[in-house]
Amino acid sequence: MPVTTLKMGLIGAGRIGCLHAQHLTSRVPHAELLMVADTFEEAARECAERYDIPSAVQDYRHILEHPEIEAVAICSSTDSHARIIEEAAKAGKHIFCEKPISLDLASIDRALDAVQRAGVQLQIGFNRRFDANYARVRRAVAEGEIGKPCMLHIVSRDPEPPPMAYIKRSGGLFLDMTIHDFDMARFLIGSDVEEIFVQAGVLNSPEIGDAGDVDSAVITLQFENGTIGTISNSRQAAYGYDQRVELLGSAGAIATDNNYANTAVISDRHSIHRELPLYFFLERYSESFVSEMTAFVQAVLQNRPVPVNGEDGRFPVVMALAAKKSLMERRPVRLSEILVQE
Repeated sequence: MPVTTLKMGLIGAGRIGCLHAQHLTSRVPHAELLMVADTFEEAARECAERYDIPSAVQDYRHILEHPEIEAVAICSSTDSHARIIEEAAKAGKHIFCEKPISLDLASIDRALDAVQRAGVQLQIGFNRRFDANYARVRRAVAEGEIGKPCMLHIVSRDPEPPPMAYIKRSGGLFLDMTIHDFDMARFLIGSDVEEIFVQAGVLNSPEIGDAGDVDSAVITLQFENGTIGTISNSRQAAYGYDQRVELLGSAGAIATDNNYANTAVISDRHSIHRELPLYFFLERYSESFVSEMTAFVQAVLQNRPVPVNGEDGRFPVVMALAAKKSLMERRPVRLSEILVQE
């Protein structure tokens, strides 16, 4: 019996789109990438040539109209995600979409409703759930190795800010960067958050402040199950990409360290030192991107639920909106306030 493959189209040939193209054409079993689309046609052509994709187009609708394509990976700009999800669902395509679904809940709800009515699968690209370090922390919680989770601390700091053109379209720190940490907090603890309090400012990048955003934040989370959490964010850490977690439980603790290019430690009479952490997310989370796409392909082919669904994509946006409200009003904000407001 021949092995079944999932025929796919890729929408968006930027940095993350090309990363998925590389994986889908070389490392994800049972996936076949037939077409790539990008509003910059040259980018689509270059991606197709680099990864031996049969067809490159400018209009993503050619992918949605292609009779052989069964699923799409949406890696276009954030402001197009919800609209393309709706169109892909109506076309009967299964959907993998990079985060966030949208910057507002109304658009997200329309997209999720379209997915439900069409009966297709939707997986959101929260790739950190597939990282081996974080998966181990989740297992420790789920299996009770450290008892009841009490205090969670997430450190997430970028080595440098993204370009200002990106900052202005990103939705801000909470919807762009912290959204991964919001998802990770829910994933690790296995409980939703009910209240958020933020203290934040512009400490490293004045141009980010000029754009109406912040570059540094400490966020306190109160979980429904009683766990207390904190998230430490910065757009700029001089030493590199800082990605760590510490969780204290009633019967123990678990912590993860940064990933490094090697494990060598040099000791001499002056100091003990090692390499800097892996520079940024493409290096640090390279294997998790492969794992998340493999999980999507397998879920569709085997007709079982995807591991990160539309509601998993919606809740971190609620948290991000609560964080923005907390910063603006300088008070703790319950997530129920955002849900009622929307």
